Amino acid sequence: MSSNLGAFFLTSMIQAAAPAAEAQTSDWVTWWMAGALVISAIALLISLRNLSRFRRAPVVNDSDDEGWSVTVCIPARNEAVNLEACVQSALESADADPASSTTVMVYDDGSDDATPTILARLVKSDPRVIKAEVNPLPSGWNGKQHACDRMGRQGQTDWLLFTDADVRFTQDCLRRTRAAVRAQRTANGDIALFSAFPHERTGTIGETLVVPLIHFILMSYLPIGRMRSSLDPAASAACGQFVLARRDAWLQVGGHAVIKDSMHDGVRLPRIFRRAGFATDIFDGTDIVHCRMYHGFRETWSGFAKNAYEGLGNIFLLLLLTVLHLGGHVAPWIILGFVAVSSSLGAEFSGVSMAAAGFASAAIIVQLTLRVLLAARFQQAWSGVLLHPVALSVFTLLQWWSLVLHVTGRRSWRGRLG
Repeated sequence: MSSNLGAFFLTSMIQAAAPAAEAQTSDWVTWWMAGALVISAIALLISLRNLSRFRRAPVVNDSDDEGWSVTVCIPARNEAVNLEACVQSALESADADPASSTTVMVYDDGSDDATPTILARLVKSDPRVIKAEVNPLPSGWNGKQHACDRMGRQGQTDWLLFTDADVRFTQDCLRRTRAAVRAQRTANGDIALFSAFPHERTGTIGETLVVPLIHFILMSYLPIGRMRSSLDPAASAACGQFVLARRDAWLQVGGHAVIKDSMHDGVRLPRIFRRAGFATDIFDGTDIVHCRMYHGFRETWSGFAKNAYEGLGNIFLLLLLTVLHLGGHVAPWIILGFVAVSSSLGAEFSGVSMAAAGFASAAIIVQLTLRVLLAARFQQAWSGVLLHPVALSVFTLLQWWSLVLHVTGRRSWRGRLG
């Protein structure tokens, strides 16, 4: 009798407490989803503004354009698959720009595949192709930065264009890049470092998950307006696949030697230029240069992990992005999925109010709108749009793994740690 009475009172207490618990949980989730909607909306608004400022290179040069002298600098380590196609695309772009003096310099960084043979053939077939003098990799240097530094110091042209062997130029790439330089004068004067973000091609779902986030991060967080109105080092960016630098300014800041141990020249180099008083800028290279960075998820993971943390620079930014991405972008998909599953099972207590579900739905719509805009503008795979929450979850894990590699000193560029 007493045990039955105790069970009755316990059941009554649970039933009485359930509505209060549900209301408390529901209120908390509602505020969370409202915050997620705000985070998603801010990302969309910033991106819309940035997309209007992130211009492509002009199609026609000024009538008084007399050309330029430029050295296309290609660091190559075991690039037998890519080197010839990269060099040939640069030469074809130079052919379409006869008013200019163009040199293509390649630094063979200790390749043990067919790269030396291919390079020798290219040098023999065209006098504009030069094999850079190679020095042993000094202690404390990253292989790519050493290669770029050596080429920049050996070059004799007014401009240096640092690129990668997996990059391909269109025929009008060099001519239109110069037109963009001439057109893009900022409040801080003439451009000393100008970087294009190429069309990033992907061939697998693994690549599509991560690679398009380059443009998502760039458009959602970079203050392009402030970049052009100030020399604030933090308000800058570049893409290491296509970095154009005025050689006199590059030498004045110390060349790539100032970032000798870096894995992320796209972040570090423009900041160095700005601290020295030189203006930097970026432009949309989708229609003049393209690149397939990696093949498959394993390469993509390894490639981004080497510098994802360095691109942020500190643990506080990593924590902030983790909260924004998981709490603001991924969480609404989880909440809405939970509501859908609960409804299908007929659960009476889900802890999610109609308001919370509404905010989550609105956040997802905003996120999809942004990803559709980015996919259309930058010719990204459409499958990546619906994979947005998965992509940001993977990217967050990748950033934390990059921190582990950074702290333990296990990062490398094609095995070249220095």
